[in-house]
Amino acid sequence: MTRPCIICVAITGSLPRKEHNPAVPITVSEQVESTHEAFEAGATICHAHVRNEDQTPSSDPEKFARLKEGLEKHCPGMIIQFSTGGRSGAGKERGGMLPLKPDMASLSVGSNNFPTRVYENAPDLVDWLAGEMRTHNVKPEIEAFDLSHIHQAAAMNRDGRIPGSIYIQFVMGVKNAMPADKDVFDYYVKTVKRLMPDAEWCAAGIGASQLTLNEWSIAAGGHARTGLEDNIRLDRNRLAPSNAALVKRTAEICAANDRRVATPPESRALLGLPQHSL
Repeated sequence: MTRPCIICVAITGSLPRKEHNPAVPITVSEQVESTHEAFEAGATICHAHVRNEDQTPSSDPEKFARLKEGLEKHCPGMIIQFSTGGRSGAGKERGGMLPLKPDMASLSVGSNNFPTRVYENAPDLVDWLAGEMRTHNVKPEIEAFDLSHIHQAAAMNRDGRIPGSIYIQFVMGVKNAMPADKDVFDYYVKTVKRLMPDAEWCAAGIGASQLTLNEWSIAAGGHARTGLEDNIRLDRNRLAPSNAALVKRTAEICAANDRRVATPPESRALLGLPQHSL
């Protein structure tokens, strides 16, 4: 299989803290340094959250702006993807960074259970976030926690709320949501190909499921997400020393499946994004 594989690195997230793994980058400068190492290891998408000094989640546009500036300087051509997830803010606060015009932003199109709460994505908020992304020319990455989210993304694509080619990511292994189940994964891939034959797709596994989903996705011709947001360990006995270490492991899975790691220009072409101008 010669089709290149895009590697996304989810560098920080909202939950992992320094006491869980000292390598989790919290400050903007730490995030830029960690992402640069991951970029050199082969990651071409940075999925980014920002944090406060006490490590709690933030949706502060000023922090996102400083992060974007640092990534553009130190990781030229890398695709910058901001999170609009629900742990960092409430309501329209979740999209307050979209006027900064990142290349991409995550978009959850439906609700589901999380370990201790409901991850609520009401239809009116989903439509507002999608509208902001259209306004600011930000490409959504659809985060599918459930089969219904794939069908909703297809409906929003048909009616123009999500225009152009779709990029969709299956999230598996979240407690109380969809487990890492191979039959379900295969059906997700089949459903995307049936409903959105031109879509590019990716998979993310949480915790120990990260390695499993990387292997399934790469072998099936999809793209892969890794990083300390989703998983802080290399294995049961070892913490991951960096985001770059997880990217390198994912690149090794690509090599084992005879797939090249996509370059920044290839990644942008696959996702229909403008090329980086030097």
